Amino acid sequence: MNAHLSPRAREATIGELSERSGVPHSALRFYERQGLISSRRTSGNQRRYSRDTLRRVAFIRASQRVGMPLAEIREALALLPDERTPNRADWARLSEGWRDTLNDRIRHLERLRDNLTDCIGCGCLSIDVCGLANAADRMGERYGPGARGL
Repeated sequence: MNAHLSPRAREATIGELSERSGVPHSALRFYERQGLISSRRTSGNQRRYSRDTLRRVAFIRASQRVGMPLAEIREALALLPDERTPNRADWARLSEGWRDTLNDRIRHLERLRDNLTDCIGCGCLSIDVCGLANAADRMGERYGPGARGL
């Protein structure tokens, strides 16, 4: 199937939106269930997406690629007036607001990476040097040996 979205088309089928955005049908349906995008239903109960949904999907995917969870993406989209499609200025404003969150995540991941070698091979994640899942072996003191947090 080679579904193309005509420049004059006001709406897209799920197949057209999927092909144009590179996002699988299942992900588009998931985004819709999560309130990130919306569609109208035809009399035959088929989804029809407004043309601007393509930009919303691109915004969602870009946000996911920088590590933002869907709940935060939904909150960001809800801040747009009249639930309109995000534009370049919106992306700049929102991404700037996410900068501190992303920097915190990067620092956390770096700490995980740097402490990972102390844990490889332990098998239980409850030894006293594990800074990943059981810092200071709190679980071991409380519950005894073994993988209690998994």
